[in-house]
Amino acid sequence: MCGIVGYVGEKKCTPILINGLKNLEYRGYDSAGIAVMEQNHIEVVKEKGRVKNLEDILSSTVLNGTIGIAHTRWATHGKPSKDNSHPHKDNSNTFAVVHNGIIENYKELRMFLEDSNYTFYSQTDTEVIPNLIHYYYSKYDEKTKDNFLKSVIYACNELRGSYAILVLCNDFPNMEIVAKKDSPLVIGKGTNEYYIASDIPAVLNYTKDFYFLDDNNFATIEENEIHFYDSNNIELNKDLKSISWDCTSSSKRGYDDFMIKEIFEQPEAIKRTIINRINLGKICNFSDINLSRKYLSAIDKIYIVACGTAMHAGLVGKYAIEKLAKIPTITEIASEFRYQNPLIDKNTLCIFISQSGETADTIAALKLAKQKNCKTLAITNVIGSSITREADFSIYTEAGPEIAVASTKAYTCQVALLCCFAIYLSEVLKRENTNLLENLKQELLCIPEKIETILKNCDVVEDVANKVYLEKDMFFLGRGIDYTTCLEGSLKLKEISYIHSEAYSAGELKHGPIALIENNITVVGILTDENLIEKSVSNLQEVITRGAKTFVVCNDENVANRFDYSLVIPSTYTYLSPLLSIVPLQLLSYYITKEKGLDVDKPRNLAKSVTVE
Repeated sequence: MCGIVGYVGEKKCTPILINGLKNLEYRGYDSAGIAVMEQNHIEVVKEKGRVKNLEDILSSTVLNGTIGIAHTRWATHGKPSKDNSHPHKDNSNTFAVVHNGIIENYKELRMFLEDSNYTFYSQTDTEVIPNLIHYYYSKYDEKTKDNFLKSVIYACNELRGSYAILVLCNDFPNMEIVAKKDSPLVIGKGTNEYYIASDIPAVLNYTKDFYFLDDNNFATIEENEIHFYDSNNIELNKDLKSISWDCTSSSKRGYDDFMIKEIFEQPEAIKRTIINRINLGKICNFSDINLSRKYLSAIDKIYIVACGTAMHAGLVGKYAIEKLAKIPTITEIASEFRYQNPLIDKNTLCIFISQSGETADTIAALKLAKQKNCKTLAITNVIGSSITREADFSIYTEAGPEIAVASTKAYTCQVALLCCFAIYLSEVLKRENTNLLENLKQELLCIPEKIETILKNCDVVEDVANKVYLEKDMFFLGRGIDYTTCLEGSLKLKEISYIHSEAYSAGELKHGPIALIENNITVVGILTDENLIEKSVSNLQEVITRGAKTFVVCNDENVANRFDYSLVIPSTYTYLSPLLSIVPLQLLSYYITKEKGLDVDKPRNLAKSVTVE
């Protein structure tokens, strides 16, 4: 939600800022703006709507500055409008600020500032920040860099909530200050230049070397130097970290959309995620998290906590861990976990999954688990993200940048990594037959090739999509682990096509949902669990007799022939089947959305990284 880009260096910053904003369009937004330092004066240009609207205005505006900040806004306080868009300036026009997050006490601060003769021109919470900085800055007779920093620190210490902010000041035209609390922010280092962004992909074209700020950290940035401080104005040391992402991963590379590109990238992404984890003939390699056998033996339960698609990956993880490692496992939505006073303690391992590593509810849930003395393990795609700095241990998917809002390759990489971890737990604790575990590892290595086989048949799914894209409602049915795939497939469809869809455990059909089945409605069935296939077939026959059209994903030609439309996918172990069965559902959602003429990569009202509660 919202995007931030900043630049300090020798080059004209406007093209860099606009390019960064374009790279962040997946975050979801309703307006865009930039502020550029022009000869000791901050020039602000902003506009409602897409970055293209802002770019059109800038085409007739000459901005030569080499220091600037930029923002895409996703409305929280105040409707989408030019006045409410960022950057915001203080009343004296001395400061300009862009801000991600929510200031929870902005009303109190606004009243305080209004009593101090400040005027507000927007409905946003953000506008209090530049004015509060000015309030403290005006107390100093001498205008120094140190007093500029102090003013920003004092103002931020007054803020309750979450923020990542970039600040410009007319008095210091070669300097930018950034601050962070509970909202993502990275600083990339180039040659005599720095790139600031809310997400790495925004500036990946320019650098792979990054500084990662902790909460309540500040940085002063000039062309040739950077300094870090805590909230007490004490200078800190920060290590520069390099990431391995390929910048071409942030481009479409000939595909029509990022989503279809990322669907087709899944074989390689999964291979990267598991290749260094699986040791045939030896225990899986999780030496990076150093969980001792003594500790693992003492675990009485595992919680897997996440939101949205990551939570669906957690459901697959629950199945694999319970079946293979024999440890009771609970999968919980992060926003619920936070408020239900979970029964967890030092004998509970809590696993937190977040593609971005910045999901606000998931990070808050992790902090709660730590308060209760649990060991915490983060699974994420982003090195140095907030969740990795909070967790006791972190393991990484190797999905590379995922730009489309609807997650595909991040999901399958999370599932693959959880299956690896389940095998590892079973090996360490000696909970399952060694031959089965070896066979599972061998099969997991074959999954990328089997996904490629499915992708070669994408025209079958496209044909089904062309027949059902006008539906208003669709239903997904499955049993056991197939039900977890139904949940994710249903979410994908509603996310990007705006078709109302629901996923049900097929055994629950007669307990209410069957009342919704009527003539010509489309029902999608997942039939890969060999122990439950016949029961699921019977449930699907019940919807057929009530006039439903059916599309099934299965691994048996004889089963496929019983339905209107079908796709036969390769067979695999039940534990691993979601890695295959989800791919046709991703394709189905994609092709339906394309047929409807909608924006596949940037669905309405959604953001890639949900950084506020």
